[in-house]
Order: sequence, then C-alpha cells, then structure tokens
Amino acid sequence: MTPENLADLVLAAARTVFDVRGLDHSVLPEATTVERPRNPEHGDYASNIAMQVAKRAGVNPRELAQAIADQLSAADGVAAVEVAGPGFLNVRLDAGTAGRLAESVVLASGGYGHSKALAGERLNLEFVSANPTGPIHLGGVRWAAVGDALARLLRATGAEVTTEYYFNDAGAQIDRFAMSLLASAKGEPTPEDGYGGEYISDIASTVVAKRPDVLDAPDPQEVFRVEGIELMFAQIKESLAEFGTHFDVFFNEKDLHDRGELQHALTKLREQGHTFEADGATWLRTTDFGDDKDRVIVRSNGVFTYFAADCAYYLDKRERGFDRVIIMLGADHHGYVGRMRAMSACFGDDPDRNLEILIGQMVNLVRDGAPVRMSKRAGTVVSMEDLVEAIGIDASRYALARYSSDSPIDIDVELWTRATRENPVYYVQYVAARTAGVSRNAADVGLTRDTFPFDPALLDHPMELELLKALAGFPAVVRSAAERREPHKISHYLEEVVAQAFHRFYDSCRVLPMGDEEISALHVARLWLNDATRQVIVNGLTLLGVSAPERM
Repeated sequence: MTPENLADLVLAAARTVFDVRGLDHSVLPEATTVERPRNPEHGDYASNIAMQVAKRAGVNPRELAQAIADQLSAADGVAAVEVAGPGFLNVRLDAGTAGRLAESVVLASGGYGHSKALAGERLNLEFVSANPTGPIHLGGVRWAAVGDALARLLRATGAEVTTEYYFNDAGAQIDRFAMSLLASAKGEPTPEDGYGGEYISDIASTVVAKRPDVLDAPDPQEVFRVEGIELMFAQIKESLAEFGTHFDVFFNEKDLHDRGELQHALTKLREQGHTFEADGATWLRTTDFGDDKDRVIVRSNGVFTYFAADCAYYLDKRERGFDRVIIMLGADHHGYVGRMRAMSACFGDDPDRNLEILIGQMVNLVRDGAPVRMSKRAGTVVSMEDLVEAIGIDASRYALARYSSDSPIDIDVELWTRATRENPVYYVQYVAARTAGVSRNAADVGLTRDTFPFDPALLDHPMELELLKALAGFPAVVRSAAERREPHKISHYLEEVVAQAFHRFYDSCRVLPMGDEEISALHVARLWLNDATRQVIVNGLTLLGVSAPERM
C-alpha cells in the first residue's frame, strides 16, 4: 500500500464519520496526506486530519480522531489505528499489505512513481537558451541538467510539456561574434568586447574553407554572421544531445522580427491600454503591475528594444496554447523577474498562473581545491565539454541536479570521480548495480520470482519493512519534486532513503540461499523486494537523466 492509497482511506473514513454524525463536509479537504513518523514505534504512518478540521466542524479533535480511527481500522490492509496526543492518527499496516508493495513496484516497472497530478496542464518550459556566440558555459549546463530533469518530472506527473530553446540570433552580441570571426579569418587580434578561444578560429576556418572568397565578398561580416551562427547552432545542439538533453522546439529570435511578431505584440499591448508615448519613444507602463520603472518598447529612432522581443516571444507562447510559460534564467537575470511579471499582466494574464520564472545560481568547477577559471577552447568560460571531460556525463547531470537551483555550487573534480560512497552518484549507482547483481546471482542458483508464489506476509523483518516504507514514498517524492520544481528532491530521496535502507536490508536479510540451503518462499519474497528496489532506483535516476548500471 502506498502513502497515497492510505491517505485516500483516511479521507474516506473521515467522510463516513461526517455522514454518520451529520457534520458539514465542506470543511474536509479534497485530498489529504499521511507522513512517516520519526519514531517507528508510533506506527507506519501518521495523519493529523482530525486536528485540521475539528474546530471548523465544531467537535473535539481527539474525539473526532477516535471516530475516524474506529472506521479506518476496518479497512483492508490496516492492522491497527491508535489516537495519540491531541488527535494524531498513528496507523499500522499488516505485514501482507506492506509486503504487497514489492510486487506492485515490479509489475508497474517504469511507470511506478508516475501520476496524473498535473494532468490537463499545458506547459512551455524554456531553459539553457544560451546565445549562439560560443560553447555552453557552466551556468547553461546547470539548466541543461535541471531543466531536462524538470521536464521529465512534469511529464511523469501528467503535464503536457514542450521543452524549448530560444536562440538569441539578433542584436549586438551577434555583431561582436561576426566581427570576431572576421578578425580571426584575417589573422587580426580579437576586437574589443569580441569573443576569443579556439572555437572562434575553428569556425572562421570552416567558413573560409566553405567560402574561399569570403574575404572578397561585398559584406564579409554578414557572411560570417550567417555561416558562423549556423555552425555554432550545430555545435550547441550536438553538445546538448550528447549530454542527453533534447528539446522539442528550437526557436530563433530572428523569426520574431521577420514575421512581424514584435509589431503584433505592440498592437496587443496598445489594445490593453498599457502603452504611452514619451520623448519620441513608445513605453510600456509596467509600474502599474509592480515593476520598478516603465519599459521602453520602441526607441525614439523607431527600433524595437530587446524587451519588445521578450514581449513578442511570451505572447507567441501563449498564442500557441500554453497555459503556463516557465522560463529558467541565470543569476545575472534576477532583475528580469519584475518586468516579465508586469509584462504578463499588461497582456491581461495572471502572472501567478501564466508565467513562472526560475533563477539558477552560479556553478564553479573546482580542481585541487581551486576553481577552474577558464577553458582554452571556450576562451573565458568553462564549457559543457570541459565539465563532461572532467567527471563524465552521469556525474555532471547528477551533480548539477542534486542541489536546489537557487544555491551556488562547487563541483569538485576529485569528489565526483571517486569510486567511493562519498561520491553521491557512485553511491546510488552502486546500489543499482548491486541489486542487478543479486538478481543475476539468484538466477545462477535457480532462484527466480516464479520459483514460489509471492507471499508478501513473509516480508516482516524490521529492515524489510523499513525498505518497503522507503519504496512506498517514491510517488509522493516525484509529485512534490514536480510541483515544487525541485529535481534535487529525487537525488536526496535516492541517497538518504532508498540506498541507506537497502544497505541495511542487504546486511540483515540474505536474499540468496547459503551453501546447501534449499530455496524457500522467503528467498523469493526477498528477491521481489530486491528487484523492486532496483526498479525505484532506475526510475529515479531516469528522471534525472542518469544511467542505472547493471555492473560497476
């Protein structure tokens, strides 16, 4: 029985009590939860539903709790319910019910932990969106890992998600990129505020090889702009694909300009009545919705601002039918939040419902106790390729998704390449490999899950019950991680709950028969639990985009 199943039983029992007593059902929640008590002696799960609703229902909370306990005790799978303190419900499951979870997990396979909690939501999730002026730096790599994990979590909870990468292929940064390529092709120094690094000379050389006459063209800088952007796009897409991060949509800013989307957005904003003219420019009155100042949409020279492109892009997403636009931005974009929320409101949207902005903090790669400052290939930044070369793809993705995105992190090369339990990804993957090894060894001695009928009541050892509780919590962790946009909850769960519980089970409860010992139904039941553990770890690591090896 999962916590969600038990929570449903608790709520059903409460509703029955309210029916019998003629109490007002409106004070009951639509859904409730149960928690694992810190002290196992208090039972398997606890609920405070009686304390939540008693006052509004006009009854004594402990008296209400006892009535719910009496009703809940009759439910299948519930061994006992005790009332504690001012009205807590402490629930104990019978051994057979607890053990049945092992079978449920294995049979659900990759679907265990998934739900329909966010069904019906159409979400556009934009992340990375690095300018095509160089390789993806560490900040962008963090979003490649976190954003991809979040997309997997949201889909696992029933949301319809479109992942999107926004290429800023227009503006001053692209001009500096093109000038840098041209200077490299001419053998000249990098222009002031230009881009350096081996990748610039590589791209410039490729353009010259493709267009030998490029330096004699009427506008060679424009040639380097077009060809250079295309090559940089290709490199970025290839790097992301190798990292395991895939996007449904690659959206070019230039398309907004070419299709007249900026003018379309301006027309919409004028219709809403939030634009005004001043000093020859067109402004958006974002201060009406909490921004610290109004924003220019069209400069006095008639040129649209970068913020105008932000407006057009947001409107484009909403007109494509997305209920919520989720944008992941780096720490240096923190000031964008207020203006973007105000812009959403200017379009007539509810920023709390239709727009969500997540801010990610800085990442440092540390080697020998000191930060790695720059990459020879990328110039002034540490790139995705540098990180992957240093610690590998699995460790990179796990390390970046393991921490709350609003916290800065240091990635220690020595730690994340160490084959010990101090390395978090190694620790979890080792359990995945160990469970697979147990299954292989079981097959070698003729032990399979079909050797005897599965008897869940045999899984009554304290360490077996502890592991079952750990596995039962997975669906709630997935849902919470998705709803709170916190993929790091998955890694913490795998490390602190499942892996630790499995090690204690493995040390106390032998799965395989020893010596001449005959295979018994207990061995079979424990094999089911072993395989269920592997399935949960596989599912959890898959949500993070990390492999679950069968051997290490």
